[in-house]
Amino acid sequence: MCGRFVSSNTPDRIASYFGASFDTDPDATAATGVPPLEPIRPLRENYNVAPTNDIYAVVADAHAHPVVRAFHWGLVPSWAKDVKIGSKMINARAETLAEKPAFKSLFRSKRVIVPMDGFYEWKVVPGQKTKQPYFIHRRDGEPLAVAGLWAAWRDKAAGPDAPWLHSCTVITTSANATMAPVHDRMPVLLPPAVWPQWLDPDQHDLEALSALLVPAPDDLLVMHPVSTAVNNVRNKGPELIEMIDLEQVELADS
Repeated sequence: MCGRFVSSNTPDRIASYFGASFDTDPDATAATGVPPLEPIRPLRENYNVAPTNDIYAVVADAHAHPVVRAFHWGLVPSWAKDVKIGSKMINARAETLAEKPAFKSLFRSKRVIVPMDGFYEWKVVPGQKTKQPYFIHRRDGEPLAVAGLWAAWRDKAAGPDAPWLHSCTVITTSANATMAPVHDRMPVLLPPAVWPQWLDPDQHDLEALSALLVPAPDDLLVMHPVSTAVNNVRNKGPELIEMIDLEQVELADS
């Protein structure tokens, strides 16, 4: 499960890190349905991204050129009757992507990378009234490149000129040794060497793609406890990722 994360980088920084651009090839856009970027929707830095929030992601056009786009987090398939289904489709299990009808066609050609500064998970602590949130991030401070899928949807009842909604879901896999004490699942983190393969819309080898969806190396991530203020989705500031003293929390709960 990945239900909250941090996204504080600007689209310029994301583009630079992933070797992406903001260029829009009209032919490529028409061929893939990738949303046109200009004018890009400005998104504020968000230290508590929650389901149905808008986020930046990296996607390839029909020529396999990576570009930065804005997406709604919570997949809304093309066949959905309304957007509400998106709140239930924020994650997709790596083990069943090639089997589930909602994901199989997207797995073949509509893949994204969701940049994250880190993500949150909650741990049950004996004697503590509430679950303890942890902020998980790369040891070296670099962004996480999280595997995802995307879809395009619009309200058929609103007519042929209704605007398109472009949404995405985050792919999860089994936890590595670092994550296991907190949760049994984790986002799929893609190393730079496989970014082109993952984004390439002409790569349809599901077996080869599935081989990329593995737990991250045990030494890649670190974590620390943070305030339960992150439990409230209205809290969005950088103070949410600050480390707290668990001994003080235990005293407060005793």
